[in-house]
Amino acid sequence: MKKANNVEVNEQMDKKQITARNKLMRKEYTATFYHKNKWSFSAALITLAISSALEVALAYILQELLDAANGSDTSELIDILILSGIFFVVFMVIQLLQKDTKFAFVKKAMRQYKSKAFEEITKKNISTFATEKTGSYISALTNDSISIENNYVHGIFGILSMFVLFFGALGMMFWYNWSMTLVVIGLCLIPIAISILFGSKLAAQEQEISNHNEGFVAMVKDLLSGFTVIKSFKAEKESMTLFNERNDNLESIKCKRKKTEATINIVSGGAGFVVQIGVFLYGAYLSINGEITAGVVIAFVQLMNYVLQPIQRLPSLLANKKAAETLIDKFAAYSSNNADMSGKEVIDDIGSGISCENVTFGFDEGKEILKGIDMKFEKGKSYAIVGASGSGKSTLLNLFLGSYHNYEGKITFNDKELREIKGESLYDIVSIIQQNVFVFDSSIVENITMFKEFDKAKINDAIQRSGLAKLIEEKGEAYHCGENGSHLSGGERQRISIARSLLKDTSVLLVDEATAALDPETATNVSNAILDIEGLTRIIVTHKLDETLLKRFDEILVLRNGTIVEKGAFDVLIGNKQYFYSLYNISSDAA
Repeated sequence: MKKANNVEVNEQMDKKQITARNKLMRKEYTATFYHKNKWSFSAALITLAISSALEVALAYILQELLDAANGSDTSELIDILILSGIFFVVFMVIQLLQKDTKFAFVKKAMRQYKSKAFEEITKKNISTFATEKTGSYISALTNDSISIENNYVHGIFGILSMFVLFFGALGMMFWYNWSMTLVVIGLCLIPIAISILFGSKLAAQEQEISNHNEGFVAMVKDLLSGFTVIKSFKAEKESMTLFNERNDNLESIKCKRKKTEATINIVSGGAGFVVQIGVFLYGAYLSINGEITAGVVIAFVQLMNYVLQPIQRLPSLLANKKAAETLIDKFAAYSSNNADMSGKEVIDDIGSGISCENVTFGFDEGKEILKGIDMKFEKGKSYAIVGASGSGKSTLLNLFLGSYHNYEGKITFNDKELREIKGESLYDIVSIIQQNVFVFDSSIVENITMFKEFDKAKINDAIQRSGLAKLIEEKGEAYHCGENGSHLSGGERQRISIARSLLKDTSVLLVDEATAALDPETATNVSNAILDIEGLTRIIVTHKLDETLLKRFDEILVLRNGTIVEKGAFDVLIGNKQYFYSLYNISSDAA
């Protein structure tokens, strides 16, 4: 029993810690709304407060007009009409100022919030990001951001306006008649409770919508990415069924949320109707008894609008703001999830080389992809890694790139353990050319330079060595590549990837089947261009066992089932007539 109590206490402490952490992270994100944006925010609040106060003052204008109309003094009526004209001009000017300052604040606030959100995503390491759903981030930067803008940023101004109207109207009511105002306050207690009853429910539904939207976005992304596969396997009907199921679930929960919000508004409206009728009847009674004028009754009716409006809208505004806060908390939790790979060592060269000492790695426990890898990669030399599919070639390159730190054994760069090296420092000396190339929807040159500034001569040299000269001659440097390079062939996208790495000019180049999508002549030219670079340490995964190229490597590593079974120069491995000899002959026969 005591143990159970201790567990319960610990769970409560954990919940409190999580709540405290969420509030702290939310504060960090909401602070971006006001960063170098306080002037616009302050100006928007001031003009909003003045505008709301002027709306309340309208009741006084109406009361004076009605009482003057009931009197016999024409000059008094003219004075009130002039006052009304001045009031109208001032009110319109304040409204225009309020609009400009408010939207200036909202524009900068949302731009900074989304920039902060994207910046936090880019801080994640490769390993953590690879295990997460990109749909969660797409949803956070699109659908969730729209909700935050409408319900939180705009909501701040809506809530303030309602408070100024409510308390301003009550203050003016007290000035007119205290007993009538107390009746208003008593009747207002009913709708105020609605916010407490429905607020949490609305927040939970908002988060549920966000969760369903993440799944929906991820599913749509998969279906569109796999469009060719769907068509070739005639799976249109099945993909439509999957789409309709997710779409129906999302729209159902959105409908449920709208119904909850509508219920809040209906109940608030009903309560407001009761308040309005009650106050009007009491005001009529006081007017009949001569305690107040007819103008005051009309003023009270007008002021009742400014009491009822907050009563009707505040529950929804506060509930929506709370719901938006849950979305900020949710993204903050996502962005803070990052594996601890905070190395402190800085390197500017591989020095003595790259070493693997008994390196074992697997994504799942008990299922090793690499087993006991021992190897020394010397500076400035070229290494080829060959082996059958699934032997661990690409995984070994990913380890060198720092993608995973949960390996056993040691990987060192210049005698410094890879886990202790800062990621930014590692990427300064290592670049990779992968088989699957991502190309931005931008120009060819911008995809080569990755939007950075480089000397024109260096860019042209990378273009020549990567085999892109002919493409640029035909289409021009400014040619747009399309979404993920849709306007280019697979070989053209691969050449862009090669040019990127050549231009980056790091001391270590990792190449993963970089020439697989190229024609034989271009593949040979590009491979020779890479091997011709002096002082560059090259570790190249290849399935093309071309004798001429393989003879240019200082050493060939042969992987089989995650283990190095052979290593040496081409002629030595052929002379041994072991596993590499078999692979080479099979490759030659296939060619």
